Amino acid sequence: MASIKVLGSVPSPYVNRVQIALNLKSVDYEFLQEQVGSKSELLLKSNPVHKKIPVLIHGEKPICQSLIIVQYIDEVWSDGPSILPSDPYDRAVARFWAAYLDDKWWPTIMVLRNAVGEEAQAPALEKVIEGLMPLEDAFAKCSKGKDFFGGDTIGYLDIAFGSFLGWISGIEVIANVKMLDETKTPGLFEWAKMFRSNAAVKDIIPKTEVFVKVIKKFAAGANAQ
Repeated sequence: MASIKVLGSVPSPYVNRVQIALNLKSVDYEFLQEQVGSKSELLLKSNPVHKKIPVLIHGEKPICQSLIIVQYIDEVWSDGPSILPSDPYDRAVARFWAAYLDDKWWPTIMVLRNAVGEEAQAPALEKVIEGLMPLEDAFAKCSKGKDFFGGDTIGYLDIAFGSFLGWISGIEVIANVKMLDETKTPGLFEWAKMFRSNAAVKDIIPKTEVFVKVIKKFAAGANAQ
């Protein structure tokens, strides 16, 4: 078996995606921690185009970009539980919503994270919750009444969205807001609890306090400029 390494940083949701996918497939790997603010020679050599984490190194071959890595893991370790849906249409839908999360919804979270004071936070929070409503609907359709977007087990869209839950909980504490709400997003609210308690996930996504600390550090850095 070729050696498997993951270059990453613990609080990164994109790195967590790779770790969760490997756990689902019961694949052992070596985690190489990248320090915030500096890039190792191995990272620069492995991802010379974007120079970003995560990178999966499988038998000395680097694979970059979190969702591409998750798809690669699913294809290479095909004897484990499937991550992507087997049906081509369901697979396309899962990829669509994963792209929506990264390209459209997550940037609204970053605006909320950086908002200072109630006046700035209120419209930012509104946009975040507005962006969750289509996901609530997508969950109802994709899960078909089961626990996860992937049905009975964690799938591609669960990983794509679930990797952000630590950041969501940290921002909820800092901004004293509620994003995943029992009333407005009941499906996602229950799903988030199921996802975070899953054996493949619970030791990967750090506790809320870690994200609170990181967010405060970001804010301190921004205020110092």
